[in-house]
Amino acid sequence: MAIKKSDLYSSLWASCDELRGGMDASQYKDYVLFMLFIKYISDKYADSDDFAPPVVIRKGASFKDMIALKGKSDIGDKINTQIIQPLIDANSRLARSDFPNFNDPEKLGTGAEMVERLTNLISIFQKPELDFSQNRAEHDDILGDAYEYLMRHFATESGKSKGQFYTPSEVSRVIAKVIGISPANTKARTTAYDPTCGSGSLLLKVAAEAGKHITLEGQEKDVTTAGLARMNMILHDFPTANILSGNTLANPKFKDGEQLRTYDYVVANPPFSDKAWSTGLTPTDDPYKRFTWGAPPTKQGDYAYLLHIIRSMKASGKAACILPHGVLFRGNAEAVIRKQLVSSGILKGIIGLPANLFYGTGIPACILVLDKENAAARKGVMMIDASRGFIKDGNKNRLREQDLHRIVDSFHKLDDVPGYARMVPLSEIASEKNDYNLNLPRYIDSTEAEDIQDLSAHLNGGIPDRDLFGAMSARLCGLGTEPG
Repeated sequence: MAIKKSDLYSSLWASCDELRGGMDASQYKDYVLFMLFIKYISDKYADSDDFAPPVVIRKGASFKDMIALKGKSDIGDKINTQIIQPLIDANSRLARSDFPNFNDPEKLGTGAEMVERLTNLISIFQKPELDFSQNRAEHDDILGDAYEYLMRHFATESGKSKGQFYTPSEVSRVIAKVIGISPANTKARTTAYDPTCGSGSLLLKVAAEAGKHITLEGQEKDVTTAGLARMNMILHDFPTANILSGNTLANPKFKDGEQLRTYDYVVANPPFSDKAWSTGLTPTDDPYKRFTWGAPPTKQGDYAYLLHIIRSMKASGKAACILPHGVLFRGNAEAVIRKQLVSSGILKGIIGLPANLFYGTGIPACILVLDKENAAARKGVMMIDASRGFIKDGNKNRLREQDLHRIVDSFHKLDDVPGYARMVPLSEIASEKNDYNLNLPRYIDSTEAEDIQDLSAHLNGGIPDRDLFGAMSARLCGLGTEPG
């Protein structure tokens, strides 16, 4: 019998409540997510008779063995040494930094307080309705969904400093769809890469669109968040995904020899206007030749990530990157790079998104869609102003299904829709008037028509002549008669 999401979520929130007193969301999330992870992999793989299960659970290191620790005075230390460490030793893709310290008195309390808190936490996940052993492949996404549900909640609670690891699901889906990946054009050897992968949700949406187990690789600067991504991949049944931690710009981990590895698809939601992007590297002497179009401004790293993405694309590679609107129109060094980007033909499209979609910032963002295939022959850039299509959801805005479908359909059909979408010729972008400025209002007028008021009608009553004439004109045109 399939596990109900409502049962799973209520248990997760109960565990949050158990921990909430001693720490904020950015800290207690690590404990809750680990409990979900260890329960899932124990139920799924602890008694596996597979020759090479995706995750190895050593004897004595499963969730059942955690149950035996309930009430013991050294429960925190034993979880660290008898559960977590054997899991790391048996699985080379996992690291100690992926998991929290279950013997931390500052977060979990001391003595009897720690014992009670951890005992209660284990009991919550011990409920029979959370038995994942019969919840096999066809239902694996219930765990992945729950994992992302939790991360979305934590991003909301953690606020500005902690929300960067989560890209809203709807935005991830737009990206996965506009880059054009599908079951028809993917194989097992198809590759996808995210240089700033956060929790891995963007990569997983790309994999979902592919419809098969493609090769996923990602790098994440924050060590703890990289651990989240590794667990997220396993929960989504992508245990072979390769997630490495480190600074992508200064120390890229995915290389072939001394060159950057290139991919079929690259997606990213890098930190907006990263002021420390150049730490640890010299742009004018970059061994990977990422900055041949020019060095980005010292205090704004948006184009640094974009240039890394372009260098990481295969000759026919596709990519999409979320960036702040400023990249479309800021001057000086960025204007030089932007001219090269447009002239290269690699820029396929720009999608302007509503403000306040992302955790940690309210500023509006855009998606830059890149495509190296037939770049030299490209004659225009598909521009979409989707800034008005959203619904309020608490203190954030969110794309609705209808907004998502409208964006994707307009992008693929290349339709001109007044006030919304337009295929803009490169000649217009390069004109003296525009000079490679890509600010969307230059090309798409999305302002609503002014509602002209008739003061006389307001004061004296009656229907304004203009409205009468408009109605008569429409009727005559419907009869095939030109109004005169």
